[in-house]
Amino acid sequence: MTLSRRALVARSLVASAWAAARPAWGQTPPPAGPNGTPPGLPQPTETLDLWPDGSPGHLATPLVETVNERSSDRLVTDRAVMGITRPRMAVFRPDRPNGAAVMITPGGGYRWIVVDKEGYEIGRWLAARGFTAFVLFYRLPGEGWSSGPDTPLVDAQRAMRLVRHRARDFAIDPERIAAMGFSAGGHVCADLAARFAANVYTPRDAADALSARPHSAAPIYPVVSMDPAIAHAGSRQLLLGPKPTPALEAAHSPDRCVPADAPPHFLCHAEDDEAVPVENTLRLRAALKAKGVPVETHLFANGGHGFGLRRAIGKPVEAWPDLWRAWAATVGLA
Repeated sequence: MTLSRRALVARSLVASAWAAARPAWGQTPPPAGPNGTPPGLPQPTETLDLWPDGSPGHLATPLVETVNERSSDRLVTDRAVMGITRPRMAVFRPDRPNGAAVMITPGGGYRWIVVDKEGYEIGRWLAARGFTAFVLFYRLPGEGWSSGPDTPLVDAQRAMRLVRHRARDFAIDPERIAAMGFSAGGHVCADLAARFAANVYTPRDAADALSARPHSAAPIYPVVSMDPAIAHAGSRQLLLGPKPTPALEAAHSPDRCVPADAPPHFLCHAEDDEAVPVENTLRLRAALKAKGVPVETHLFANGGHGFGLRRAIGKPVEAWPDLWRAWAATVGLA
């Protein structure tokens, strides 16, 4: 492909803007992918680094951030990123902010993080409806970080606190910041909603004095339980290792860690999910009910796993985003 002079100048200006922005705002470019981006779809131009001075903890071996394109369709990308050492959020600002924000944690089985179908597509949908969306690219627990299975929670807590600390910059209410996650990212979401007060990292700045409790949580077809009878085997092994103790399984099963002050939850799952059994959502619902935490649950007969937005089209499960939006109004998010 030959680039025109105008395209070359535009690319140079974008690169210069990133270089200029990073020292002042702690911005690292979002994961791009080997084949560029599809035409016509807005891509994030703003990111927010969680740890501008370097991520906490240390690595057993160095990592290289890698983006794999899993789609053969140039117009429908399906990128997955691994080897993240600079965790960050890609920001989708709405034209008309409604004052609420949603932090999105995409899935990927803790092997990688899905960029498009559980990240950017959700971010665009939310921004089009007035929500400021933050897609979190968190560090993966199986890549050798010294914080082990707490690694994603460390980043999720920090991300929630950082958005709250920067609320004025994004025209949002610091008390109306929700969490939404998918599959293994649903585990990150549910874990944050259960263990938002857990002391999992050493505070660094004023942001860390703020609460990491989300206003509300929406784990969608989430990995929840580490019980091998219903756990997603791949996520369980990458999170806990090959032979976890029962105590470790319990500590990282959000359904077994729900506090009485957990935020309201919206749960959604397909009963024909062959990757993450629906029992994960049912156990979390039961635990929330037992603690008196408000919870709304939607189960669909068909939908499989990983339906997001694109794979839900034309099925009853396609209704889930509007169901979430209606529920969000009932709990005061929007």
